[in-house]
Amino acid sequence: MVRTRLYRNGVLEKKGFPIADVSDYVCQPDCTVWFDLCAPSQEDLDSIAEELGLHALAVEDVLNDHQRPKVDMYDSHLFITVYGVHFDEGSLDPVELSIFVTRNALVTVRENDHFEIDKVVERWDASTEMAKYGVTYLLHGLLDYVVDGHFDLVQDLDSQVEELEDALFDDNLRSRELQRRSFDLRKNMVQFRRITLPMREVVNTLMRREPNKIDRAMMPYYQDVYDHVLRVAEWTDSLRDLVGNLRETHLAQQGFRLNEIMKQITSWAAIIAVPTAITGFYGQNVPYPGSGQPWGFWMSTAVLVALSLWLYTVFKKKGWL
Repeated sequence: MVRTRLYRNGVLEKKGFPIADVSDYVCQPDCTVWFDLCAPSQEDLDSIAEELGLHALAVEDVLNDHQRPKVDMYDSHLFITVYGVHFDEGSLDPVELSIFVTRNALVTVRENDHFEIDKVVERWDASTEMAKYGVTYLLHGLLDYVVDGHFDLVQDLDSQVEELEDALFDDNLRSRELQRRSFDLRKNMVQFRRITLPMREVVNTLMRREPNKIDRAMMPYYQDVYDHVLRVAEWTDSLRDLVGNLRETHLAQQGFRLNEIMKQITSWAAIIAVPTAITGFYGQNVPYPGSGQPWGFWMSTAVLVALSLWLYTVFKKKGWL
């Protein structure tokens, strides 16, 4: 499905028209055009770049994967790279989104269809009274959706960290399972941090270095997005520290449990050594008190039991057993 929209003087006039008609509208000052491309080819990008006058370096960045979130400024347009969040079998798989911003056109280029652009359209339709601000309004709705996705994910990661904290002292949870969950969480956290921290620079650049491209009435809304970006970045850093502390605590627990096991083994070995020593001694082929007499046997047995019970009591009081 072709995703295109035409706003004229802040009113949605047409949608779903061919991308080839875009050039007929971008030259009209009262029109604002948006269209979306999903995994386009080199030929598609070249034709769009020729119609909108896009810089060759910006088009090249679209085709090169794993770009850092950024804002590149050119004479006739801005090029922005951000990432939406997507999970694939429990692993974070960010979706790269490239954005071209001209005076009256917004072009979104998605890496794949895992980024739900329809949700962005729904957000635009929820506040149609702001469509009069043109591209500034469309760009805000898009960035707001991306940052809200980051915020939802960091909340979910926080819940996972709390679950790990509770499971850390659960004796029924196997150590291998805990290590696996901690590793997966840390891996997702590192990847998530790479796409969220640069967002501060992205939004700040739009607000501070490109004030002429953002309508003054929209500035508070961009400030709200920036506040959310800061919260996500700070929250992500704190969660990364918590995950590191959880890992260190788990290793310390393993060392503590190993010490407990070694104390128990040593205690039982000491208890077993007493009867071994006594029976071994009386087994020597030499005369001993009570040798060959029934009372000698009972005396050795009594000494064996008494010393074993005494050692058990001592170790129990020390908490080694």
